[in-house]
Amino acid sequence: MPMAKNLKDCFPMLQSREEVLKRIDGDKSLRETYQSWKEGEREAFFDMCTGARGVKMLYDGFFKEVMSPEYAPQRLSDFLSVVLGAAVRVKNVLPNDTTRLTDESSLLVLDIVVEFEDGRIANVEVQKIGYLFPGERSACYSADLLLRQYKRLRDERKKQFSYRDIRTVYTIVLFEHSPEEFHAYPGVYRHCFEQTSDTGLKLKIPQKFVYIALDIFKKKQHNEGEKIHNRLEAWLTFFCRDEPEVILRLIEEYPEFKALYEDVYALCRNVEGLMEIFSKELLEMDRNTVKLMIDRMQEKINTQEETIKEQSQTIQAKNAALEQKNAALEQKDVALEQKDAELEIAKQQMQCQAESFEQRIAELERKLAER
Repeated sequence: MPMAKNLKDCFPMLQSREEVLKRIDGDKSLRETYQSWKEGEREAFFDMCTGARGVKMLYDGFFKEVMSPEYAPQRLSDFLSVVLGAAVRVKNVLPNDTTRLTDESSLLVLDIVVEFEDGRIANVEVQKIGYLFPGERSACYSADLLLRQYKRLRDERKKQFSYRDIRTVYTIVLFEHSPEEFHAYPGVYRHCFEQTSDTGLKLKIPQKFVYIALDIFKKKQHNEGEKIHNRLEAWLTFFCRDEPEVILRLIEEYPEFKALYEDVYALCRNVEGLMEIFSKELLEMDRNTVKLMIDRMQEKINTQEETIKEQSQTIQAKNAALEQKNAALEQKDVALEQKDAELEIAKQQMQCQAESFEQRIAELERKLAER
């Protein structure tokens, strides 16, 4: 079967620009919302509705529609299996009452905690903009999740509880725009972390981390001719690529993804709901941009303050050294003055002795002359 030429051929439920405009013009509230958007934002909306470009799957409403564990647990299970490199099956969603800061939550597309059938737990995050200090933050949330598991198991099993019951906790983070540290490895989009000993000693430390930089993956894939090498890359393509030709290639090579797109495009037929999702994303985008700018500015200020503090300490150290040198010089001046005084006394003594000698010589000469 030949590959479709455009998304409309593949998804006939997509509407035309005229159909969408007619729906907007017929509703005052929708019209006001539409008119509040900038020209570029309007075009982006129409591109999404009509299939001129694909849907941005990392939009909150779309992602939760196709990846919600309650709605389609097999999809999240399949994705997490390829991320972790081993088959897993999502059993249920755990309450996510982590102590995450409110301003941090605004940068998240998704933040869910799931339990696998074997008892292991995964915290799955999709971040629009990567936080500063990603390692430190992930370690804190992982520790919080591990402690929650411990308390839950201890309450459930009472005296039968054993630390053997503790299962691995995974922290899986997808960055739409990854932090600066990740760009030091431009060809690598997946990073896995776990604790190991420097001696080779084997201990079970139940915390593992996986970071996926979607922006780096996207650039790498583009440089390699848009190839999809494996199922993980198929999922990442689904999440971060909206070019029609890439989507059509994905569906051709992995036909099972067509059903996911159909779910989203069915959602797109609801113009009112779609405009609500789009408006929310625009608002979040502005908020996230401001938050990121504030974070980076604060980090710059902190760095400058550290630099100023270091420079101040250096100046103080130099001043102390100069004061010590000045004190040493003053001591030398005092010593020189003392030596000058001693020399002056010695000089006067020598002059007195010379005068005494001259008088003695004069007296001897006089006595010689009398003879």
